[in-house]
Amino acid sequence: MQQRQVLTVGELMSRARRLLEGEFGLIWLEGEISNFSSPGSGHWYFSLKDSQAQVRCALFRNRNQLLSYRPKDGDKVLIRARVSLYEPRGDFQLIGEYLEPAGFGALQQQFEMLKHKLQAEGLFDEERKKPLPAFVQTLGVITSPTGAALHDVLSVLKKRAPQVRVIIYPAMVQGKEAAQTLIDALATANRRNEVDALLLTRGGGSLEDLWSFNDEALARAITESQLPIVSAVGHEVDFTIADFVADQRAPTPSAGAALLSTDQQTMALQIGHIAQQFQRKLQQLLQHKRQQLAHLQTRLRAPEFLLQRHQQRVDELRQRLQRASLQTIAQRRERLQRWQSMLQQLSPRQRLLQRREKLDQLQQQLHQHYRQQSQQRRMQLKNLVQQLHQISPLATLARGYTLTRVAETGVYLRDASKLSVGTRIETLTSSHQIDSQVVAVRPRKP
Repeated sequence: MQQRQVLTVGELMSRARRLLEGEFGLIWLEGEISNFSSPGSGHWYFSLKDSQAQVRCALFRNRNQLLSYRPKDGDKVLIRARVSLYEPRGDFQLIGEYLEPAGFGALQQQFEMLKHKLQAEGLFDEERKKPLPAFVQTLGVITSPTGAALHDVLSVLKKRAPQVRVIIYPAMVQGKEAAQTLIDALATANRRNEVDALLLTRGGGSLEDLWSFNDEALARAITESQLPIVSAVGHEVDFTIADFVADQRAPTPSAGAALLSTDQQTMALQIGHIAQQFQRKLQQLLQHKRQQLAHLQTRLRAPEFLLQRHQQRVDELRQRLQRASLQTIAQRRERLQRWQSMLQQLSPRQRLLQRREKLDQLQQQLHQHYRQQSQQRRMQLKNLVQQLHQISPLATLARGYTLTRVAETGVYLRDASKLSVGTRIETLTSSHQIDSQVVAVRPRKP
């Protein structure tokens, strides 16, 4: 009679888990979150369901802390996970690796990645942003010449500040080529240097519509601009990378135009106030100068008397200068003759010859010493290389040995008893890397 193979419940669950994990690998799944919980351990537990079925899921702390999104019940999500089995309860479940809202898409991921990258580089810092001019006389607008945004900007300027001159730098604001045309328009404005400030703008739209304003090259071009830039892209709820790197953001094209223009009535009041201040200052200055003039008139003497006194002083100083000059010249001539005599007695030609010979000897000694030191250093380096090769792990691998490390942490294995079933390991030989997964760990038989 054939002997029956009897399994324990634990063995059955273990085999089933290995079978599921080996068969499916990593999969993507879409569904709705329900029964979401996050205990003190920081792990996330929830169910993922659709109209036909549901499955329990776990997203452990080491994975969920990398996400910028925290789900809640009712959210539609995409999850990348491994199919597994929770052996203690025999529950079929998914072990999550990554989670995002359904429809979040690759574009939003790229946006967040670029945003974090540029922020880490300091491109969003307020310290590097340029101040906007107090009064803009000439405004440059980078946008589509046929878009609604330009119409809004011109309408606001016509009402608030008709004196502002507008120069349009045409560019595409949507599509694959849009980012490059925006960069070219920005370069043109900086090269011409004919405006006081720039308004980078377009109307609202979806994330895809506004994507050209999330281009990394455009962001760096904005930061390198010598002209101050206001970004006014989309509506109040729309944010682009250009908004973060620009010197200032406006929520709409109309708001951008208002930010870069001074209302005509406000400007008239400011000019009137400045004129009144100037008039008061001028009157005060004239009054002060009148008082100074009156005071000087009381102290003014006859000019002939002053001229005679100064002429006498000039004659006296001229005579003293002549006497001092003649005496100084005689002293310098005598000193020069003494120096000439000393120089003839102390000719440096012989000393220079001796110093040159000494210098030649020192150069020869230096070259010989350098050659000796170089040879010694080469020998020492050769010995050290040989010693390093003898103790190198690569030499050990070349003799047929291998090194094993845990794939997830990169830590080299010293004690196999610390491994657990399912751990992925990497075995290094002299020429290859072998990726494997632990099936069992047991003591070696003597």
